[in-house]
Amino acid sequence: MALADILECTIDFEGQKKTEQLLRYFLFASAFTSFTVGYCMSSIQLLMIVFCIGLILTALVIIPPWPAYNKHPQPFIKLKEEEKKD
Repeated sequence: MALADILECTIDFEGQKKTEQLLRYFLFASAFTSFTVGYCMSSIQLLMIVFCIGLILTALVIIPPWPAYNKHPQPFIKLKEEEKKD
């Protein structure tokens, strides 16, 4: 098994749509939570810490190519026998 096979990060179109939706939800939740905590505690530092934790959690969910993101792969078009000979 080559290194390229291990690092191959393929996801299908449905997986891309799902990750984009998750990204929006996670970032919105992170921004809302960090703003609320920062406002209630009157601390910009705490706001930034909570938001950075939210960004890290979002990255852990979104960046790796989880198997759930590749449930609908697109099949490649097969070459005809005549085109293979040329």
